[in-house]
Amino acid sequence: MSDQPAPQDPPPPDLSSRDPDWWRQAVVYQVYPRSFCDADGDGLGDLRGVTQRLGHLAALGVDAVWLSPFYPSELADGGYDVADHRDVDPRLGDLDDFAALVAEAHRLGLKVIVDLVPNHTSRLHPWFEEALRAGPGAPARDRYVFRDGKGEHGELPPTDWQSVFGGSAWRRVPDGQWYLHLFAPEQPDLNWRCEEVRADFRATLRFWSDRGVDGFRVDVAHALVKDLDEPLRDVGNVGVTGEDALPRMAPGSHPYWDRDEVHEIYRDWREIFDAYAPPRAAVAEAWVPDDRRALYARPDELGQAFNFEYLQTDWDADELRRAVGRALASARAAGASATWVLSNHDVVRHTSRLMLPPGADDNAWLMSGGRAPAVDAAAGLRRARAATLLMLALPGAAYVYQGEELGLPEVADLPVQVLQDPIWEQTGHVRKGRDGCRVPLPWTADGPSYGFGAGAAWLPQPPSFASYAVEVQDGTEGSTLEMYRTALRLRRKLLAGETLTWTEDAPPGVLAFARSEGWRCVTNLSATDVPLPPGELLLSSTPLPAPRRLPPDTTVWLA
Repeated sequence: MSDQPAPQDPPPPDLSSRDPDWWRQAVVYQVYPRSFCDADGDGLGDLRGVTQRLGHLAALGVDAVWLSPFYPSELADGGYDVADHRDVDPRLGDLDDFAALVAEAHRLGLKVIVDLVPNHTSRLHPWFEEALRAGPGAPARDRYVFRDGKGEHGELPPTDWQSVFGGSAWRRVPDGQWYLHLFAPEQPDLNWRCEEVRADFRATLRFWSDRGVDGFRVDVAHALVKDLDEPLRDVGNVGVTGEDALPRMAPGSHPYWDRDEVHEIYRDWREIFDAYAPPRAAVAEAWVPDDRRALYARPDELGQAFNFEYLQTDWDADELRRAVGRALASARAAGASATWVLSNHDVVRHTSRLMLPPGADDNAWLMSGGRAPAVDAAAGLRRARAATLLMLALPGAAYVYQGEELGLPEVADLPVQVLQDPIWEQTGHVRKGRDGCRVPLPWTADGPSYGFGAGAAWLPQPPSFASYAVEVQDGTEGSTLEMYRTALRLRRKLLAGETLTWTEDAPPGVLAFARSEGWRCVTNLSATDVPLPPGELLLSSTPLPAPRRLPPDTTVWLA
């Protein structure tokens, strides 16, 4: 960890979060720093680039910026392989640059959320390097999960546990022992039974909170605690990766996913969050069912958890209504607010994804270079805009991913030789990975990287990005950027309460509900025009071609 101590002076005034409940219905904008803006021209986005473009977020109307990892990393997994949880990667800046970013964000009224990666470190972390040097049985190895292998000479992995990225979750080291990595081999899992690990992350939470951070997004929040009692048990899921194995076990009993003991950690963290004024917010990334997700979102734990079921639901009125209902009930049971997300750094952008047939294999589409099936870009953008207005009308917090305000599609045809995501290599070139949603943003219609930086970007941008650039859409009536700005401005005025009332007599294929003060949202997910309900038209995701008619793949807000 960084040798720099936490500051002893009181933290500066936190002007961005006077309301301790600001997060309950906030709109949070996810920045993937390496792909947002490159200030120094080296092809990689950086913190100074983020600071320079914060005005874009303030003008957009979001409440907070969530920074994906900016910590020292060898980039084996896009920065989620962290070598020091309390410092900044020199390629992205330093702690002074981070301080300047926080100060400018707060000046603009934006909260700052940082990504916390507690399940694993980088193999370059000083702790792991020490563990490798120390050898079997050394205390340094207790910070991680090292075990002897099976077989006559220990040549077989200790268990059949599988990596999310493909293959065994165990990697052998030269002295014969094996270490656990639920993700890439460069990301050894920490042992959360070790008190030194727990103490170090308490220090990390205070380190960033003292620097004005308003909240934390907790990566893989459901994986920290493992059942390490001997003998380690197999799960019988060879060939089944990641969370797909979860439903095979009784809730809370899987050897490494969503164990009940993980909640002790988050209750401990809540005491730290609440020691600040206002309390620091947190949101869990936990790929678990609704009833289990509610546990992470309890007020005495993280307070909020991502709702990935909504993201995974097909473009179908009945299915979406059920997903929304379950999410609201889950949040209500936890005393939390619901969360909604359509895109992030791990999934195909929804402008493209929502046009794939129901049940389609996203990876098969990516492996085809986006050609099987071909996706109509205009139709995809139309549906994505409708989905966005629907999401922004729902009670709770909305998380938007950088570039979706521009309507960016997935870059599905990236050449394999430029791929950076470890999934590509880990799966033996069977899964293409997530690079297509991480291509750097276009700010201008020309230049070597469309305004991202002075030179070429670390991932190539397609020529079509020129038409999506911020400067092209800024002030252009009907553009996706202007729709987002209008929607967020209206949302701030209309928002009250955390409930909705369904319209029971909506036509088939139409999702309609009312919020407070007569604000109504109507989405036509059917294939035909339907009558537009009475009321003043506040906003439409696309122009209405006929008076009082609502065309397919269109959302309207009415008063």
